[in-house]
Amino acid sequence: MLNVEFTYSAGLSSQLRPDDRPDVVFSGRSNVGKSSLINKLCNRKALARVSSRPGKTATINFFDAGTFNLVDLPGYGYAKVSKAEKMRWAELVEGYFAAGRNIALVVQIVDMRHKPTADDMNMINFLYDSGVPFIVVMTKSDKLNKSEYSAQMEQMAKIMAAYPNVGLYPFSALSGDGAEAITDAIEQYLR
Repeated sequence: MLNVEFTYSAGLSSQLRPDDRPDVVFSGRSNVGKSSLINKLCNRKALARVSSRPGKTATINFFDAGTFNLVDLPGYGYAKVSKAEKMRWAELVEGYFAAGRNIALVVQIVDMRHKPTADDMNMINFLYDSGVPFIVVMTKSDKLNKSEYSAQMEQMAKIMAAYPNVGLYPFSALSGDGAEAITDAIEQYLR
């Protein structure tokens, strides 16, 4: 995915611009490595802003990828955010999914080092129940040794067995391991 350019940010669902092209959406909790994944897939260092501070992305960011839009949802589950801010995020994300957009795929991101959080499972259930096509990318795979990696893959496969035909993709922003498989999956859904 080269030649991807930032288009605009929406802080409220009323700011979403109509677009007929398919959307490839990136979703995950705060600090899960969403921006690093987007940057690696697009072969860019700073297309999506990487922050050491969770809860930094408070808008939906749209990127023009030519034949489709790359959509970066704000991270969820960050505790140190005001109730009003959480409500705005919820309105924004729910508004996005209710807008009738052409969603080709949601790349749902979880941290491979841990069991998916309640928020992760809520999002996975929402996507599955809504019939939105999605895959699960497990970031930070390089932070595990071989036995931990195998154990986490096994645990995730068991959890995801309840959601048939949802692909699981381990990924390392450090080495780029998994990036090609994720790109191939995205291209498949865009076809």
